[in-house]
Amino acid sequence: MTPRRALANGVGGSLRQPILIAALLVVLAACGGGGATRSAATEPTAAQLVEAATRAPAATAGPTPIPTPGPDEFVNPVIKRDFPDPDLLQVGDTYYAYATNSGVAHVQAVRSNDLVRWELITGVLPAMPEWARPGLTWAPEVTTWDEGQSFVLYMTARDIASDKQCIGLGTSDAPEGPFLELQATPLICQVDEGGSIDAAAFRDDDGTPYLLWKNDGNCCGDPVFIYIQQLAPDGLSLVGEPTRLITNDQLWEGPLVEAPTLWKHEGRYYLFYSANSYAGADYAMGYAVAETITGPYEKPGTEPFLATDMGVGAAIGPGGQDIVRDAEGDTWLVYHSWDRTASFRQMNIDQLIWENGVPRVLGPNVGPQARP
Repeated sequence: MTPRRALANGVGGSLRQPILIAALLVVLAACGGGGATRSAATEPTAAQLVEAATRAPAATAGPTPIPTPGPDEFVNPVIKRDFPDPDLLQVGDTYYAYATNSGVAHVQAVRSNDLVRWELITGVLPAMPEWARPGLTWAPEVTTWDEGQSFVLYMTARDIASDKQCIGLGTSDAPEGPFLELQATPLICQVDEGGSIDAAAFRDDDGTPYLLWKNDGNCCGDPVFIYIQQLAPDGLSLVGEPTRLITNDQLWEGPLVEAPTLWKHEGRYYLFYSANSYAGADYAMGYAVAETITGPYEKPGTEPFLATDMGVGAAIGPGGQDIVRDAEGDTWLVYHSWDRTASFRQMNIDQLIWENGVPRVLGPNVGPQARP
């Protein structure tokens, strides 16, 4: 299987009071030891939250009702519960989605035959590797490098020795797990750069496997980059040296870029990413394009590619994206977002189309739409 991912086109929106409350709940949960959150340095400051609230108009009415979808339609979110940083894997006719930890699950997982109706899977990662502290298992990535004979789980966890988030891996003979063959040490742990998070797999047309990730420099006031490095054929070790691809050099990106997703379209490499504070309306997606896999990558503009939309269905702070193809070969963007009232991030899907080499998403959350 070739790992997949990519992005879209959207309109910014203002943060209303219920969302401010939701963001504060997430921050408070993180301070209390909750697992499904980013590091404290990525959370909005009190001043940022106050500024967001003062620029937001007061709500005078409830949200516009979403029309009931027809028999061949669906509405977002397709997973209406906490399911952040979704990663998609297709095995035969079945789609698997994995997400950042929530509650007692180190890794959340679900499966589907149509990308719309999802069934819960339990026991994907029953135990943490010996180097990791339970509770902060972020952005899992599951892929296969041998056409489904075995599966590799890349996950972010808190390294006990360094107290930084680092990337480790485990293997299983099934996409549902359990992933029990866990490496005794992290695969990537850039302690001098704040740690390493958000692993993303990519296999090029010639079969060469790669891993992308982000150094967690924003945790400690250090620069932030998205990296890429070649993997061994089995995906269990690194080859050569890492290459920096992009950094947060645009105003809308705020203190960081993260959640890399690499997609190849008509011979060009599209690097999609999320940026800014995950806990608010400024979180959004961007992309950059290159002719070779290691770049240089060029960002096509100075605005986010997919941003908060306060319209029908409200998608606030969209990010943590992935891409998957449906049975007809069409591409779909999978991502999380807040809604007006929830204190968690739900999973959405919207069709991703290409117009003369420019990706565009039909969304976010625009009411009933045709099923994949």
